[in-house]
Amino acid sequence: MKTPSFTTAQGLRLLLVRLHYSPTGTWQQDPDADELIQFATKKYAALARKYDLAAEDAAYAAFEAMRTRAVRTAIDPWAVVTRAVQVTLIYEARAQGLLCSNHQARRPEVAAHHDAERFCERENDLTDYHPAFHVTDQLDDEYDDHAGEEPDADQPTNAWVAAEHAASIMVDNGWPQPTATGCVEYVCSQLIRSGNRATAYARLTRDHHAEALLDLSHDHWIAVLQALLGNQLPTHERAREGRGLLQLLALGYLPGELSGVPCFADVFEATAPSHEGVSHV
Repeated sequence: MKTPSFTTAQGLRLLLVRLHYSPTGTWQQDPDADELIQFATKKYAALARKYDLAAEDAAYAAFEAMRTRAVRTAIDPWAVVTRAVQVTLIYEARAQGLLCSNHQARRPEVAAHHDAERFCERENDLTDYHPAFHVTDQLDDEYDDHAGEEPDADQPTNAWVAAEHAASIMVDNGWPQPTATGCVEYVCSQLIRSGNRATAYARLTRDHHAEALLDLSHDHWIAVLQALLGNQLPTHERAREGRGLLQLLALGYLPGELSGVPCFADVFEATAPSHEGVSHV
């Protein structure tokens, strides 16, 4: 069987130029165009399977790329088509995980999120598997007063309780309840996705979308992050400011002990939004 001419770079370019300058409907009626799409479907089927997508998805991405001027004028049209198909499939797979459209998945503020995940998909508590809430027993002298205390069996402190207590402390210091809850939940979700406080802090400091939803200036947003996650400077590593409110609460400190601490109370009072924001960021 004779190999179609469009399998070469020059042959593909000539065919695409002819189809582009032909009357409307040529792509649907021209036998060479039909053969080209069938060839592209087979060519990119393996690439589609790599991203758990159908070969037809890759064929459609190839069709969209072939109609552009960039492909017609490229030195190697097939190379440009292959790259375009790969990028489209990558974002299509991300879109399915994020439960959004392909165009939305291409936006940095959307792509930064993790794939949608149900709480029921994990059998263990957050503290059992998430390293952000794993701590060592190397504590400063300022915490030695609690060394001999017995834990309160009636009020166990896990990650979810710590998050609730953090939100209540923010409310005590002037934050609206829905906004405080949404803020803490969003920060915790980034902790889960990032795996450690430093990475989550770095990612959140660049999250201008969250700033807008919470009605916070950038400086106030940074201050809130430092209060919740701790100041990431090495000089504050073992102080309260370095540990952050969430970690202290996870260690077993009670809200009443931390609600009036200046490094937390002053920050939350100064950054409290002027009106209620969203309840879930």
